Amino acid sequence: MSTPLCNMPASRAALLYGGIVCLLYALVPSLFFPGPPLDVVEGFAWGRELQLGYTKHPPMQAWLLEATYQLTGGYAGGYWLSALCAGIGYVFVWQIGKRLGFSDWQAFWAVVLTSVTFYFTLPMPEFNPNILQIPVWTGMILLFHRALQKGHLLDWMLLGALAAFGFYVKYFVLLLVGTIGLYSLVFKDARHHLLTPGPWLCAITCLILLVPHGFWLLETDFLTFQYAASRSKPAMLFWDHIFNPLNFLGAQIGNHAGLLVVVLAGLGFHGLTHFLSKVEETSNERDRRHDRFLLWFGFVPLTVVLLTSALSGNEFEHMWGTPMFVLSGVLAVRYLALPAAWPHPKRALWSAGFIQFVFLTVLFGQAVLEPHWKTKQSRMHYPAKAVALELAAIWQEETGSNLAYVAGDMWSAANVTLFAPERPSMFYLHDQVLSPWIDIDDIQKKGLMIVWRGERDKPLNEILHHYPNAVRHGQRTFPYQTSGPMPDARINWIIIPPGAVSEAMPK
Repeated sequence: MSTPLCNMPASRAALLYGGIVCLLYALVPSLFFPGPPLDVVEGFAWGRELQLGYTKHPPMQAWLLEATYQLTGGYAGGYWLSALCAGIGYVFVWQIGKRLGFSDWQAFWAVVLTSVTFYFTLPMPEFNPNILQIPVWTGMILLFHRALQKGHLLDWMLLGALAAFGFYVKYFVLLLVGTIGLYSLVFKDARHHLLTPGPWLCAITCLILLVPHGFWLLETDFLTFQYAASRSKPAMLFWDHIFNPLNFLGAQIGNHAGLLVVVLAGLGFHGLTHFLSKVEETSNERDRRHDRFLLWFGFVPLTVVLLTSALSGNEFEHMWGTPMFVLSGVLAVRYLALPAAWPHPKRALWSAGFIQFVFLTVLFGQAVLEPHWKTKQSRMHYPAKAVALELAAIWQEETGSNLAYVAGDMWSAANVTLFAPERPSMFYLHDQVLSPWIDIDDIQKKGLMIVWRGERDKPLNEILHHYPNAVRHGQRTFPYQTSGPMPDARINWIIIPPGAVSEAMPK
């Protein structure tokens, strides 16, 4: 018996399992989170402007968030976008497994094991470019495998289009594009495709779709690259060249703890001591090609990141590993001979369900229970709507017009843009370079509200540069969205009337 769901087809079991998991990861935050995470708030503030790029990232995450806002009028669409990304990823993992010769039940377990890696659990509610890369990477790997096997021009064109979509999500997709390109050069059976129109049509499709974003980069003096350079963490000591790659690797291993638990639960003690004897040997050429493909895309991206970190000493964010391990479940099934080597598949499935329950309970606890013993303020419980409505009302009372522009740090300003009536534009840090959508003539006509949090009576230094003598016009406190002991939020503001907005460029 390969699984306790064996009374139904494996495809239906995978659909049922994946569908329930995705639904729960969308419902729990939708029902219980009092406010959206930082990356989601940030994305809504950007998406409102519908630009071809933004300060930190290309535009796709922000565009999709804005689309959900236009459809629903709220912010919960971000949770469902994350669940959709995971669901599409599961479908592609299933198809990759089948293309690599898996049985239906092997493909089912590839989906289950993928779902219990950390990136598909606790980070799910924070829809950001890392999460959005999941369907991009799985889809590109699938399309590349299909293109190599069938040589259809449509597959190559779709691969190019999805690669372009990936660049509109996050430039990190260049790592996968390079992995695909290197594979095409290294292996003879892939290299012969370079003499056909397919790969060149793929490249042309990608480049054509990237032209608009390329012009935006030129117009903004490569704003996203400037931001990345300003946030990079270069090596300070020789030890960084050793510690940083090992730290990244250790984090990625830790992020697979759930997968390891499910595997061990299925093996049991007896299976753990004997499962190696059940590993199936592959001797035919087709299986060796499948193994080569799987190992290449499973480990080459990680190897490149580790080598880059070791040579440069740079520290890589752990969450950048999100799309790099979409094949972890497939690798586990293939090289641990699952589910054939499992004496206890029922235990494995129950343990997978228990892991999902634990992470969903953690999400629920963060929203509902944690504030009752946590005194530190949390973004999730920030009174964003109350603050935004109050500030909009104050602006209306003082000026007799609707609030059109708000300046400040990302969290303070972006929440106002999301929850205030008419959704004012964010003038991020009062910086025209970081906010290329700002029309200085329009902002002079409509005025500007500067917002910040905390006790200080002056705004952030970046804004104080524009208004050296500025002192807050008002301050109010707002209780956090919880009955717990979190201290109130202190909100400060300055009203810059029409015609008085500083046009000075930042130093």
